[in-house]
Amino acid sequence: MPLIELRNVYKQFGRLLVLNHVNLAIEEGKTLVVIGASGSGKSVMLKHIVGLLKPDEGEVWYRGERIDNLSERQLVPIRQKFGFLFQMGALFDSMTVEENVAFPLVEHTNKTPEEIDRIVGQKLAMVGLPETRKKMPGELSGGQRKRIALARAIALDPQVILYDEPTTGLDPIRADVINELILKLKRELHVTSIVVTHDMHSAFKVADRIVMLFQGNFIFDGTPEEVEKSDNPVIQHFVRGEAGPEDLAALDQTAPR
Repeated sequence: MPLIELRNVYKQFGRLLVLNHVNLAIEEGKTLVVIGASGSGKSVMLKHIVGLLKPDEGEVWYRGERIDNLSERQLVPIRQKFGFLFQMGALFDSMTVEENVAFPLVEHTNKTPEEIDRIVGQKLAMVGLPETRKKMPGELSGGQRKRIALARAIALDPQVILYDEPTTGLDPIRADVINELILKLKRELHVTSIVVTHDMHSAFKVADRIVMLFQGNFIFDGTPEEVEKSDNPVIQHFVRGEAGPEDLAALDQTAPR
């Protein structure tokens, strides 16, 4: 049984069709990377998986249970199985690092302050930043903020980690630190990872499987080796970071007089 399933999921915002009856089965313990152009529906797909959005049609399943039809209250214990690394980290600027990491533990558990303090220390050590616990987010670099946000995402020992553009805005060295952390958490915590990214270096490094969203549908599903060998021009333009014919044609249009 797949850990997570999207079954015939359809989502539209006004006239914008985002997901067009997509199907996806995600295997436990693996890292799935989702690629595609900006606006192709990658982040929308993530939000359906964790119940932040509900499909107009279709179903979302987790561990054999349909979850898209659950109430917000019923979704709470399901969401606690997920860690979500948001694109910009989304740390609370008014809280210290340790308060940020402790937040889900305070909100969702009955652990003592001593237990929470110990767990915060463990998670900060796991992302390599134990010395930052008394600092404020504003004192940290962009890469450090991402790593603190990741420590918070794993505070409740999730079964699944969702990464939304985890290397965006980082230089190549800091981005590779995030890649190594994705691999480390898979190895040490045995989590299932779903990574949305434009960064093909990151995709090839962390993925067991890559899918590509294009115009509301998955047009590729395979291994990193298979995506490199694909002869689909849309996939190849994306992988190589090259503008396609339709993009170049748009640049050639004459402005109205």
